[in-house]
Amino acid sequence: MPRILDQRILLLAISFLTSLQSTKVLSEWKKCGDRECETAMSRVQATTDYLGPDCRYLNFKTGEEIMVYSKLSRKNENLWTGSKGKDFGYFPKDAVKVEEVFIAEEVEVLTKETDFLCLHGDKYAFE
Repeated sequence: MPRILDQRILLLAISFLTSLQSTKVLSEWKKCGDRECETAMSRVQATTDYLGPDCRYLNFKTGEEIMVYSKLSRKNENLWTGSKGKDFGYFPKDAVKVEEVFIAEEVEVLTKETDFLCLHGDKYAFE
């Protein structure tokens, strides 16, 4: 009996890790204003209210301004990354309109696992 229980736990852990691996990375590539993605690319204004599905996403109300720092590319081009005050996260590009462009020439770089972390106080968590 203990051996069967150990096998079930192992299968459950493998299944969980496989599903976690497939959902945490939203795209392998992103476009930025510089290689480090530290320079703001543009300033946008929300055209609709948006409430993201988890803590990786930026929530906002219509009319709020957002600074854009990167745009996911290839696999998931509809998501951009930006900040509003102290909040930072992903949001759909269709929920905003571009007000001002700071960087016209974009650089495509690989994403990092840390690009998809949720911040909970002083802890990091993958969603």
